[in-house]
Amino acid sequence: MSTTTGPESPDALLGPADIRELAAALGVRPTKQKGQNFVIDANTVRRIVRTAEVRPEDVVVEVGPGLGSLTLALLEAADRVTAVEIDDVLAAALPATIAARMPQKKDRFALVHSDAMHVEELPGPAPTALVANLPYNVAVPVLLHMLERFPSIERTLVMVQAEVADRLAAKPGNKVYGVPSVKANWYAEVKRAGAIGRNVFWPAPNVDSGLVSLVRRTEPSRPPPPGRRSSRSSTRPSRSAARPCGPPSRAGPAPRPPPRRPS
Repeated sequence: MSTTTGPESPDALLGPADIRELAAALGVRPTKQKGQNFVIDANTVRRIVRTAEVRPEDVVVEVGPGLGSLTLALLEAADRVTAVEIDDVLAAALPATIAARMPQKKDRFALVHSDAMHVEELPGPAPTALVANLPYNVAVPVLLHMLERFPSIERTLVMVQAEVADRLAAKPGNKVYGVPSVKANWYAEVKRAGAIGRNVFWPAPNVDSGLVSLVRRTEPSRPPPPGRRSSRSSTRPSRSAARPCGPPSRAGPAPRPPPRRPS
């Protein structure tokens, strides 16, 4: 496996042969259960970083770094990268990969060995961006958890299954608009940011992939829940709201009028 002495060298990034060599050395076979499809194309990971508009001052959090393809490309562009990895073998190997291929950046990298759904805090400065090739089987809950738990994340770019990308970015009236669309749009302005071919993965997935960009709103949007009708009754006070809240009057109920005599 080739190494590098400079973070700008193209040899720093992982190619198909590097990925397979690393996986063989670690005894790793990507599993569908964990949603593992490793990106093996350096041009693709650089494209993801460009599309994410990663800046030199950014602190990026990555979920599911795998063997480190995207991690290395992020380290080229950002100030710091924190990777969250659930797999024991991959989590143990990633710091060594960073140190071997990008030694000048090894102190700007941190690893959190955990299920992303259980992450409540991250080491170092607060993250400003989330960039990830999310495991497709848990993409939406992981994305929403990270946005909810880390309000410092201003910009997000995730690679997900194309169908999920369409749902996340859907607007009201679109046939695929639903709960993921509502929740994602509550946090951010969401849009599709491109498509990714199957041949840049190992193993090649059986589905197409898409990029989704999310830019956090200054104030969260508050759309009505799906299926709720807007009507006059929604603004009409309820009976309980119209009722006086204080104790009953000491004067008691008003007296009844006397019965009328027949004329």
